[in-house]
Amino acid sequence: MPNSFGKLFRITTWGESHGPAVGVVIDGCPPRIAISAEEIQAELDRRRPGQSDIVTPRKEADRVEVLSGIFEGQTTGTPISLLVRNADQRPGAYDEMKDKFRPSHADFTYATKFGIRDHRGGGRSSARETIGRVAAGAIAKKLLRDVQLRAFIVRVHDISMPKNALAEMPTLEQIEATPVRCPHPATAEAMIARIKEVRSAGDSVGGIVECRVAGLPVGLGEPVFDRLEADLAKAMLSLPATKGFEVGSGFGGTLLKGSEHNDLFTNEDGKVRTTSNRSGGVQGGISNGEELVFRVAFKPTATILQSQPTVDTTGAETELMGRGRHDPCVVPRAVPIVEAMTALVLVDHWMRHHAQTQTFAS
Repeated sequence: MPNSFGKLFRITTWGESHGPAVGVVIDGCPPRIAISAEEIQAELDRRRPGQSDIVTPRKEADRVEVLSGIFEGQTTGTPISLLVRNADQRPGAYDEMKDKFRPSHADFTYATKFGIRDHRGGGRSSARETIGRVAAGAIAKKLLRDVQLRAFIVRVHDISMPKNALAEMPTLEQIEATPVRCPHPATAEAMIARIKEVRSAGDSVGGIVECRVAGLPVGLGEPVFDRLEADLAKAMLSLPATKGFEVGSGFGGTLLKGSEHNDLFTNEDGKVRTTSNRSGGVQGGISNGEELVFRVAFKPTATILQSQPTVDTTGAETELMGRGRHDPCVVPRAVPIVEAMTALVLVDHWMRHHAQTQTFAS
């Protein structure tokens, strides 16, 4: 199904940006997992609009409603249905877009593919769809009991966090200390200034989110089509505004020789480890027990408050002035979404690994 993700831990998102509500149905979640609406809400609060002066001013509380699958603070093993109502709707801001294609948006491709499109904020192509992913990810995180999972910003436009600036995985408090979610204070300050600068000019910028996961076992992932990094790449590139994915050394690894790039094995107190981690925690499509490290590139927000040439639905050339409320940089709000999709991939692979390799009693 085109609106579903995962095999054993499976989610289906629904809803449009300016419709009555958005939400998700989660199927395959094990029973007796302790989870509260407040825990789900905490993750949604990190994603919601209007949380700082460098994101969209759309005012949405994004209050989650649990419709099924959770009883007395525990999952029941049945489908979990979560709903978030859209409150601050202003579809009139998109009236001009009804007959004009916004540059770098999905308007033209949607209209051509389906013969109909919801022009109100992009409909299903809006990042508001990711509410369902983040809500489901909050539950997936509860299954990753002893795993540390952190995403954070390492670059905005041409401002990058210094290489090797972090001696260890940053804490949630360090990441959330600034609205830009970069755990390096000096870099975060420069990033915020850049975002405000482009916002004042009616423009936008993109950036890069890095994600690290510690505490994974050896064995998650498959050696051919369902490689762990392949499913992570699909998860990340399914997010709005993503344009690139790399794991471990990524594209930079192409500049090294094999003798420089290889992660050498060693025996550390009876446990096989690697002396470096250019593989990013994945070898042969399977987790090797080292820290999982990958990065996701996000393009500049497509809607800018400047007049741009385009064409209308008849093919006639025209101009379009961006309107509505949009992030001058989507990357800060993308951080919890990257974490959510990572948790969904890892839980699904963990369940598949257990089903494939366990010896069941007769």
